[in-house]
Amino acid sequence: MKRPAHVPEWTLLSLRPRGQHAALRRAAAPLGAQVLGLSPWALVAQRDDATRAALAQALGNDRVVFSSPAAVHAAARLVPLDAPHPGTWLAVGAGTAAALRAHGATDIQAPQRMDSEGLLDLPALAQLQGLRAALVTAPGGRGIIAQTLQDRGAKLQRVDVYRRQPLRLPPRQLQRLRRQPFPWVLALSSAEALGLLLEQLPEDLLARLHSQQVVAASPRLVALAQEAGIARVRLADGPMPAQLATAAHAAITTGAGC
Repeated sequence: MKRPAHVPEWTLLSLRPRGQHAALRRAAAPLGAQVLGLSPWALVAQRDDATRAALAQALGNDRVVFSSPAAVHAAARLVPLDAPHPGTWLAVGAGTAAALRAHGATDIQAPQRMDSEGLLDLPALAQLQGLRAALVTAPGGRGIIAQTLQDRGAKLQRVDVYRRQPLRLPPRQLQRLRRQPFPWVLALSSAEALGLLLEQLPEDLLARLHSQQVVAASPRLVALAQEAGIARVRLADGPMPAQLATAAHAAITTGAGC
């Protein structure tokens, strides 16, 4: 195998939810990165009977969209996902599709472009007049999926199977960030996570972040990072840990932005 280009010790900053940094660490380790988890939120699964009943009904709809792996795992805690389903099940990306298959679901459609726009380009979502659609997700987010499904004529049922609980970054984590070796690269796959981070960083760390690089999982997130004052932003091939780590390594190897 061709070895990656040598780079000095560097830091990959992860905004994954609390307890979910392991996959990015595994992807980044062969590339010489230290991964520092800066979780601005935790994921809390819904476990109430009302959500369980709503989900059981929604899974029988003509189209069922799962917005993330977290939505899949939370749904699987409420009802089994391995039974035959009458409609078409769709996943936002490969990670979400893999999570569904891990829980026994079959016949899953997912786009090559792993974002909301890629999902909505799938032929199964082109004509929805008179169809019942379900969105298995969490509160918040862009809302483009729900709005587009309705605009295309679907009768939409939204089931929020988990929620994002904002977290304060502990002072010891901020101190650790100050000690992390340069260069830094921020792995960005969520607009909300970036907003929560920027709200909490003190001025010295915010200035340092603005001088470093970001790898973003979608063109929308590239634009968002640039609007936040980060000039050097590179577009990754997608939101998977290996894609983000590879893009981050390329960013510091070439010293180029997007």
